[in-house]
Amino acid sequence: MELLKRIGKRYFIDAMGAMAQGLFASLLIGTIFKALGMIPRLGFLAEIGGFAQAMAGPAMAGAIAYSLKGHALVIFSSLAVGYAANTLGGAGGPLAVFFIAIAAVEIGMLVSKKTKVDIIVTPFVTVLVGGVLSILVAPWIGTLVGYISTFIGWAAMQAPFVTGVVLSVVIGICLTLPISSAAICAGLVLTGSAAAQGSSEGLAIAGAAAVAGCCAQMVGFAAISFRENRWGGVLSQGIGTSMLQMPNILRHPQIWIAPTLASAITGPLAVCVFDLKMYGAAINSGMGTCGLLGPIGMILGWLDPVNGYPVAVTMRQWIGLALVCLVLPILLSLFFNEILRKIGLIKDGYMKLET
Repeated sequence: MELLKRIGKRYFIDAMGAMAQGLFASLLIGTIFKALGMIPRLGFLAEIGGFAQAMAGPAMAGAIAYSLKGHALVIFSSLAVGYAANTLGGAGGPLAVFFIAIAAVEIGMLVSKKTKVDIIVTPFVTVLVGGVLSILVAPWIGTLVGYISTFIGWAAMQAPFVTGVVLSVVIGICLTLPISSAAICAGLVLTGSAAAQGSSEGLAIAGAAAVAGCCAQMVGFAAISFRENRWGGVLSQGIGTSMLQMPNILRHPQIWIAPTLASAITGPLAVCVFDLKMYGAAINSGMGTCGLLGPIGMILGWLDPVNGYPVAVTMRQWIGLALVCLVLPILLSLFFNEILRKIGLIKDGYMKLET
């Protein structure tokens, strides 16, 4: 039992926590730069953001190697492994990086500093192991995540209420898990944009539900963990990623209940009450409040002349956007979380982020 605890802490607490920080320092900070690049005369920031996003795989793998106390050459070599695993893993890229980087680092450490030609042997072994696993395993991980995509595609074509509940909950969960919700939404083309092939009102509704679910996870965790993480946690989770909570979720799964229940409510409200639809880029459906790209994407879609707009957006939709993306996730998550605290399922410190 003690051995299992040590393994769990090493890989699913320390390594996954570090991986989330690597993701934040590359893909997510790049997303924020890209959002800032939309401001007139600041377009160069979008270019910077693109460079940061491209380094997501190496950043995650390097962070994992560092958390496992890898030697310098092992850490440096893991960057190539991260790039390969993330690229070949598709929508399951981050999950592929997690497992493959751990394997490559651990095997690399077996030979590190054991020979007089360490500068050749250690990188060779680390990159070989990681590269072979990326070629053989990463696509299969992507395929498994593809089954989630198939289910989401089915849900997107159901009645609006069903779509609202299922898409909001499932895409929100995917955003918090080490898989790419944005890639899933892009692959399924969850947008009603005229620029997207095969677009429909059903996909526009599904895109709005996905935005609601992602916002509920990010804003919800930022709100309910405020007493532990203060304003730094609000920023890192609210406009960064709720994946930062994954190590804590593995320790205390019940902390995931409040944001998930919130998403089950905000999703159907978004599409059945406020008539929200996503006409922006499909990838923004899976971004939530990361760089505020979820709501920004929805607004830009409303205003995009390519879609034959600007749409006659009603005040109800503007109010709905604010409620679904910010106000309701805060209020609902706090409400459900306080109930869980009252019955003793959640205690202080359960959502403290590692720094």
